[in-house]
Amino acid sequence: MDIDTLRRQHPDHWTKAVAIRVLAMDAVQAANSGHPGMPMGMADVATVLFEKHLKFDAANPDWPDRDRFILSAGHGSMLLYALLHLTGYAGMTIDEIRNFRQWGAKTAGHPEYGHAKGIETTTGPLGQGISNAVGFAIAEEALRARFGKKVVDHYTYAIAGDGCLMEGISHEAIGLAGMQKLSKLIVFWDDNNISIDGEIKLSDITDQKKRFQAAGWQVLACDGHDPEAIDDALTAAKKSKKPTMIACSTHIGFGSPAKQDTAKAHGSPLGDEEIARVREIYGWSHPAFEIPSDIKKSWEAIGSRGAADRAEWQDRFDGLSESRKKEFNRVFSGNPPRKLSATIKALKKQTTETLPKVATRKSSEMVLEIVNPIMPETIGGSADLTGSNNTLTADLGIFSPENRKGRYIHYGIREHAMAAAMNGMVLHGGIRPYGGTFLCFTDYARGAMRLAALMGIPTVFVMTHDSIGLGEDGPTHQPVEHLAICRATPNTWTFRPADTVETAEAWEIALTSIRTPSVLALSRQNLPTVRTEHKLKNLSAQGAYVLAESEGKRQVILMATGSEVEIALKARDILQEKGIGTRVVSMPCMELFAEQDLSYRRKVLPAGPVRVAIEAGVRSGWDKWLLGERGREAKAAFVGMESFGASAPAPTLYEEFGITAENVVTKVEKLI
Repeated sequence: MDIDTLRRQHPDHWTKAVAIRVLAMDAVQAANSGHPGMPMGMADVATVLFEKHLKFDAANPDWPDRDRFILSAGHGSMLLYALLHLTGYAGMTIDEIRNFRQWGAKTAGHPEYGHAKGIETTTGPLGQGISNAVGFAIAEEALRARFGKKVVDHYTYAIAGDGCLMEGISHEAIGLAGMQKLSKLIVFWDDNNISIDGEIKLSDITDQKKRFQAAGWQVLACDGHDPEAIDDALTAAKKSKKPTMIACSTHIGFGSPAKQDTAKAHGSPLGDEEIARVREIYGWSHPAFEIPSDIKKSWEAIGSRGAADRAEWQDRFDGLSESRKKEFNRVFSGNPPRKLSATIKALKKQTTETLPKVATRKSSEMVLEIVNPIMPETIGGSADLTGSNNTLTADLGIFSPENRKGRYIHYGIREHAMAAAMNGMVLHGGIRPYGGTFLCFTDYARGAMRLAALMGIPTVFVMTHDSIGLGEDGPTHQPVEHLAICRATPNTWTFRPADTVETAEAWEIALTSIRTPSVLALSRQNLPTVRTEHKLKNLSAQGAYVLAESEGKRQVILMATGSEVEIALKARDILQEKGIGTRVVSMPCMELFAEQDLSYRRKVLPAGPVRVAIEAGVRSGWDKWLLGERGREAKAAFVGMESFGASAPAPTLYEEFGITAENVVTKVEKLI
């Protein structure tokens, strides 16, 4: 539909949609940076969605049963910011719009979760938003099955562009959503045929409609500038028993004489002269950042339209039993059940009494076996490695279209979509997801893991087969640099527990976290219990602690994580027999140790003794503890990996790569 027809046939709609467009143009121009074309192209779709379909209450942005709106095409962030401002979200003032992309503004270049209410997730890295949306929809299904349709019954809407659909993660997410028949998920495809380099045909000839259909989606199409067609498509989408993709044919930079339907409208300001021409074409005579009061009031009425729905929901919620209301509020707050601490302590005590020799992936399963029954908010899963990751416990049941009460998801070989979907579940609220794969395959999940850290959400990544200790699968599967990569990521706790006790403590920390994701790096090979004395305190929460003290004068401190703590203890025995006093420090989480006060760190790592770190990974990250914190290069060494691994039994690999107690002793003796 052309502009003249749109203005003539739908004047009220037109003025509301133009308000979005001019704010996008003006903000990008003021910042001299940004993407005006997408908001200009999708303003009609967004206006119809917010006015006629989206269930929300701008005055109560955290209402648990609101519909979720996700801008997967995050470069078009001004579309979202304009909608939040126009509908009356308290924090999205016109000054925030003026300060688009400036220091301290809520209006970041791409939407960032936590900056302002109404931003459901951080998007910008393409494909993440649509994949988060799958997690949002899974959470809605699971919570509706648990608490009932009276209090959980909402849709998840997402706008995705060509870039989102080109990214490989989208294929994973689309397949997962189709298989799960997530009928409350509706995705708008902004089909404008343009990317940064030019027309889409330069890089892609995929028939996206057939692609979605092949994955089990309902596919609809509409003119993205015809409000009646958009409304009809949305109405049909909500009747489907499948997820729906609506292909919206749009013009990027709609109305720009020089830049519409070109890459020039995508990622740079239109320019003052072009904006003036567009204003004339739009019939918009108002200055930059000025929205006439009647148009603003019309939008604010849209923002308050959901107040009645929210009030009715509140009445239904108040009708629940006190215990149901309390549990609902608990899981949405992210607080663990009171039983968790005592349950973890009981397992720790049992472990110190029975001293099991098991792989820490098995230790993790032992923890989950006692945690999952008392934390019904957990949803587990694995990227087709359930038997290897040990992530499925008997009580969970499988989440499927036939069993929405199931709490375990078979993600298939989709590590990236698994991680992004888990992020979506956390962001939705009411769910504590965890998912597993091999530590080496964090490479496939990295984008979503990084965003979990950036957003400050407590997603739990269970990463087993954490070293050359996995053995015969060889260097393609043996992680050597991956611990360092995880540790280098800000706001991420990377746990590498040495035994069942430390694994239980790591899980307790991960399940009580509010703003930090956790990576649990777990062994394939069996490990002895090294924490043989029961302690009520969670020592892993300190990041590092003295596991074995020196006898006699302390000359050496051995630091180790995971499977190498056993090696450190054996080396200590040899060194003590030689009269060399040796302390062993277990360091299950470097990040938490770095957060401890200086006095505690000095107690654990005092100046003077030789320091040797032992880990079946690369040295990167260890120098902070070897050379810093009162250490010295002349009295420090590392026993670990300097190359990729090899295919052989684990004991052979440890011997060949020199990660042995004997080699540790040799290093120590050269330094003393």
